[in-house]
Amino acid sequence: MAQLWQELEQKSQEQGSKEQNPVAWRAQLFAALQHWQFWAIAGILLLLTLGLCWYLRKRRHEEDSSGEEDSSSSSSREEEERGEQNGEEEVNEHANDLARHFEEHIQWPNENLFTKCESVLRLVNTLILVARQVLSDSSFPGLGPRFGIGSTMEGWSPYEENIIYRVLVSLIPPYGHAFLPELCNPGEMPERNFRIRVQLVCTCKTEQLVGDMLCFIHHDEEEQRRNQGPSLLQTVCTGSYLDVQKTACRFHQLVKACWVVLPHSRRWRLTMLPCNRSCKFKMARAEEEIIIEIMLGVQQGDSDIFMSSQASEALFTPSTTWTLSCAVAEAKFFELMARQAPDGSFHLRCLQLCARILVGTCFSEYTLKTVVMHLLNTTPLSGWHRTHFLLRLDDIMRYLCHCLEEKRLDHFFFGNEKIPEEIVLPPALQRAEPFNLFQHLAQDPDAQAQAMREFTDMQDRLTRMLANDN
Repeated sequence: MAQLWQELEQKSQEQGSKEQNPVAWRAQLFAALQHWQFWAIAGILLLLTLGLCWYLRKRRHEEDSSGEEDSSSSSSREEEERGEQNGEEEVNEHANDLARHFEEHIQWPNENLFTKCESVLRLVNTLILVARQVLSDSSFPGLGPRFGIGSTMEGWSPYEENIIYRVLVSLIPPYGHAFLPELCNPGEMPERNFRIRVQLVCTCKTEQLVGDMLCFIHHDEEEQRRNQGPSLLQTVCTGSYLDVQKTACRFHQLVKACWVVLPHSRRWRLTMLPCNRSCKFKMARAEEEIIIEIMLGVQQGDSDIFMSSQASEALFTPSTTWTLSCAVAEAKFFELMARQAPDGSFHLRCLQLCARILVGTCFSEYTLKTVVMHLLNTTPLSGWHRTHFLLRLDDIMRYLCHCLEEKRLDHFFFGNEKIPEEIVLPPALQRAEPFNLFQHLAQDPDAQAQAMREFTDMQDRLTRMLANDN
């Protein structure tokens, strides 16, 4: 590898110094880097050459020093080891310089993103606290913990403008109610679409403990209406099932009502945005804008998996359908990786950079995110240091290419036995068969051929992006 660097630098010097013509030097460099097979062959040849030289040197040394003392032999071996170690350090230094060059010259998203994410989460926390004071009856679900989700909150958003900060707020059944999840299509594999049946629960034994709250089952409906308002079944349900659109609409109204008492209302202008399955709004002041989307979800037991208000992949999603969401588990996975990864880890930079070449292709950010999660789970985190930046980019593209050729990319959580123990999955998800995200490619040869063509375009785009620092 050191020889590769010397040859590249020698070619650069023949055309002029790097300072005089940096674009031409980087173009040559990445033209060589684009041919990944060349890396492998060069590496193998380098290892074979080093091994042969070491063997010949050792043999000559043994012949010349057959009568010398052991101390002299030991000193020679130490010098050889130091020489090899210096060579490795030189290669690592070059690779580190290259990664640092990318970090400094590629246009990454705003570095203040993390600070803004924290500010958004604090704002939503305040909204929840105020909303809990407003929700004094059982006409709306209780509001549980909030979770930052999506690429922005995970720290790898590829965008610099029109960033959406997504938060999931968990819903809790109010007093006198219970949530009972049911599959929309029993026997469906994987289990991804649910309805949430709302059932009234007898509270006669606890009436004295909660004050004026009456049992919805054993008290007169008119008396309930006079004393504590309607039940959940009468406000945000369709039949016996929790309605996504009705719930999102009521939450939308709740946020608008709570906003006026927040300190933020004195500095920011609020604009509610149309969205029928979530609550979306824009905060603006001077030339700054922040768009926040709050998804609603019901937790599956004590796991990190939710049934969320997000629409399914179908063309039409019924208003009583809640879709399985692993967004909280995914955010928790990236948070775990961030804690365990050594300083200088480039795993988010790799994901960020690759996500920028997806525009205009059939590949989604979720596809790329799944690839990187699989690699993070199988590659030592020390291998994601900036020194190995190009190698990890190559791993990502090779993994995606292999999945396209095999027409199979397994969902990260379904049936994956290597999930970190810190992430809690419901038993059904642990026992599930792996779910193929590329099933549509297996069923449609034309779609698979198109995907392969677009993958080739993505490789070219990535190479140009690196070579042009853009």
